[in-house]
Amino acid sequence: MARLIILATVAFITGWGPFLILSGGELDGTVTPVPANWSFTDSIDTVQFETRPDDPYSVNIWMIALPEGAYVHAGANRATWVENIEADPSVRLRVGENIYLLKADRVTDGDEFARFSDAYEKKYDRRPRNENVAEAYLFRLTARDE
Repeated sequence: MARLIILATVAFITGWGPFLILSGGELDGTVTPVPANWSFTDSIDTVQFETRPDDPYSVNIWMIALPEGAYVHAGANRATWVENIEADPSVRLRVGENIYLLKADRVTDGDEFARFSDAYEKKYDRRPRNENVAEAYLFRLTARDE
């Protein structure tokens, strides 16, 4: 246990990416064109997600792929990464060693949220926390307009 605490502390201090439940800084990897279809992530449980480009903040997170794009969800939790997106929707997503430059748009459509919830249940064998689209923080990730 002591080794895990030491490793987590070193990871946090040195700015490594997220470690288990601890947030990290800038993600390393190869910037890769955004795919038209994210279904290759259906077998990947956890990805790394970075917000706040000026002072990168990254977390490990679950992701869902739908035809409209990739999705990340915080439930009704106003997490730090949610606040960062509200200030600047430019985000980066790391899947394996690939980094994708994306923008995050909050989902407010109930039908889109329902499609996400069904896909979430299929992938993770449970429904997402808080399925009220007005209260939950669900973001669709799409290519940046650059």
